[in-house]
Amino acid sequence: MTHAQNKGSYQVAVLQYNGGGDWYSNPTSIPNLIAFCNENLGTSIQEDPPYVEVGSPDLYNYPLVHMTGHGNVVFSNSEVENLRNYLIGGGFLHISDNYGMDPFVRTQMKRVFPELEFVELPFGHPIYHQKYNFPNGLPKVHEHDNGAPQGFGLIYEGRLVCFYDYECDLGDGWEDWEVHKDSEETRQRALQMGANIVEFALFGSEEE
Repeated sequence: MTHAQNKGSYQVAVLQYNGGGDWYSNPTSIPNLIAFCNENLGTSIQEDPPYVEVGSPDLYNYPLVHMTGHGNVVFSNSEVENLRNYLIGGGFLHISDNYGMDPFVRTQMKRVFPELEFVELPFGHPIYHQKYNFPNGLPKVHEHDNGAPQGFGLIYEGRLVCFYDYECDLGDGWEDWEVHKDSEETRQRALQMGANIVEFALFGSEEE
């Protein structure tokens, strides 16, 4: 696959879920990531990301859905079924733990894929080696519990359907500078890793 090829027009959506967790946090993250991808990957992602509910049929309109927050996540049975069918059918979910959602999102994703476990992806996985090379895996954006950043995946029938960044705060690194005042280097590395996720989700990888 060549970068900046004719890649058509896409939308990346933000997942809206129940349970009281702040799914709406990081409002500038996805718009900034979209702008970065359109400029650096040659994509034509529509600039204003829609919000989509877990149980909505509209979920199938988006090849990539982003989920974040700090707290509780609750899926109904019908939402579990809808999200599972979306992911099995070719969709991709990126979850970015904004600190505090880990036990909740793991429980709910276990309902979506009871037969799967989150596995830590090796540093050689193609998601770390799209346009931008991350030989040591995820970049560290914000410190939480003094842990190394980890990238987990759910792999269904050989295909990565969900990528989960933990102890990383990747989405925070995409926000407007004024929000967290991260260094430009930190923000660039976060955006580059985000672009890798977008590229992997939308266009796959020859290495798979």
